[in-house]
Amino acid sequence: MRIDKFLKVSRIIKRRTVAAEACGAGRVVVNDKPVKASYDVKVGDIVEIMFGQRTVKVRVEKLLETTKKDQVDEMYTDLTE
Repeated sequence: MRIDKFLKVSRIIKRRTVAAEACGAGRVVVNDKPVKASYDVKVGDIVEIMFGQRTVKVRVEKLLETTKKDQVDEMYTDLTE
């Protein structure tokens, strides 16, 4: 699954276009490397997203094509300190 789609489906970022723009700006890092929107995310990847002053860090647990609100917690584990 593409990283921009993962961020949208997991509801970390509301819109896929915004997720793609964040990737293009270098604000999305997977396993300590900046990635493009087309990066193929895998279970176990550590994803860091920089939102201005705040950074969100998550570990990918499950990849789902579509989700309901109650399924979102299964997709990732929050590692933000």
